[in-house]
Amino acid sequence: MGPISDLAQDRFRREVVAHRALVCLGVPAALFGTALMVAGMHQRDAMTSAGISIATVTYVSFAVITLMRWPSCLLIAVTTTGAVSSMIAGTPDFLTFPGLVIAMFVFSVRSERTPAMAGTAAAVGTLIIGHLLFGMDAKTGWSEVEVVPWIVVAAAVGQAVRAKRAHEAMLEERARRAEEGREYEARRRVQEERLRIARELHDAVGHHVALISVQAGAMGYLLDNDLGKARESLAHIRHASEAALEELRLTVGLLRQPGEREPVEPAGGLDRLDELIGSFTATGLQVSCDVTGEIRPLPEAVDLTAYRVIQESLTNTAKHAAGASASVRLAFRPEMLTLVVEDDGPYTGQLPDSGEGHGIIGMRERAVAVGGWLSTGPRGGGGFRVLAELPAPGQVAS
Repeated sequence: MGPISDLAQDRFRREVVAHRALVCLGVPAALFGTALMVAGMHQRDAMTSAGISIATVTYVSFAVITLMRWPSCLLIAVTTTGAVSSMIAGTPDFLTFPGLVIAMFVFSVRSERTPAMAGTAAAVGTLIIGHLLFGMDAKTGWSEVEVVPWIVVAAAVGQAVRAKRAHEAMLEERARRAEEGREYEARRRVQEERLRIARELHDAVGHHVALISVQAGAMGYLLDNDLGKARESLAHIRHASEAALEELRLTVGLLRQPGEREPVEPAGGLDRLDELIGSFTATGLQVSCDVTGEIRPLPEAVDLTAYRVIQESLTNTAKHAAGASASVRLAFRPEMLTLVVEDDGPYTGQLPDSGEGHGIIGMRERAVAVGGWLSTGPRGGGGFRVLAELPAPGQVAS
C-alpha cells in the first residue's frame, strides 16, 4: 500500500500543478456551493441577498488570492472579515464558515508554528468580538462562535501536515547525503586501489624491466667482444623476464580473484634483500649493504615498504647512473627503522624520474601510508640519496 499511495499522491500533485487555475477557482466555488446547500436546508428563512452577496465576494476574493499566489494570511483576513460582515448584516454567517476553516488550514500548512498560532488567535478573537458586538441578538439559529473549534482543529491539522512534510524532506535529504557518502567512499576506495596497483606494477615489474634494459644495452658490446659474458647477460635477461611475469601474474591475480588466498601484496621483504642486491650486482652495479642495530621482524606493510624503497632506489641508480656504485644502510633503532640508499653517480640537477615520474612519488606514498616519511635529493659530494624512516615496533604480533 505504501508505494501505491505514494504514486497516487505524486500523480495528484502533478495534476494539481498542471491544472492550477481550475483548482484555484474550483475549490472556492465548491465550498460556496456546499455552504449554500447546507444553509438552504437549515436556514432557509434567514437566507438574504445581503448574506449571499457577502459570501459571494468572500469566495471570489478567496479564489483571486489563491490564483495570484498572494500571502495566505490574506485568506484568513478576507474570510474573517466576511464572517464579521455577515454578523453585522444579521445574515447567516455559516455561508463563510467553510471558507474560513479551509483558509486557516492553508495558512497553517504554509506558516511556522508561531505565525500559525498568532493567526489562529487573531481570527478567533475577531470572531468572538464580532459576536459580542453584533451577533448577540441574531435570530438565525446558529451561534457564530460554533466555528471556533473547527478553526482551531484546522490550524492543528495544518501544523501536523507541515511537520510530516518537513520530516519526510529531512529523511529524503538524509538518504541523499548517505547515498552521496557511499558513492564518495566507493570512489575513494577505487582510487586508492588504482594507486596501490600502479605502485606495485611500477615497483615490481618496472624493476625487472629496468634490469632487462640494462643487460640488453650491454649485449651489443658483449656479442662482439665476450661471448661468455653475453651468454651470462642473456641468462640474466631470461631470469628478470620470468620474475617480471611472475610479479605481473600475482598483481593481475589480485584483480581477477579477490577474496581468494592470494598474497595481498606481490612477494617482497627484507628477507629477500640479498637476492635483490644480487640481481643488481649481476648487471655490473656495485652495491654494498650495511645493517646496524638489533634485527627484528617488522610489520608486513613496513617490511614490504622498506624492500620497495631499496628496490626503486637501486633501479633508478641502474637506469640513470650506469657504472656507479651504491650503498644501502639499514639502522634498526627503538621503534624506528632508518633506511638510506646512496650512489656516487653524476647528478644533473634533476631527480632520477626527471621530477615527473612515478617512482619517487610511489616511494613517498608508501612511506607515508605506513606512518613514516621519505626524502630524496642530491648528496653534498655528488650522487643521489634516498632517506626514509619507517615505524618499527619492538614486537610484532604474530
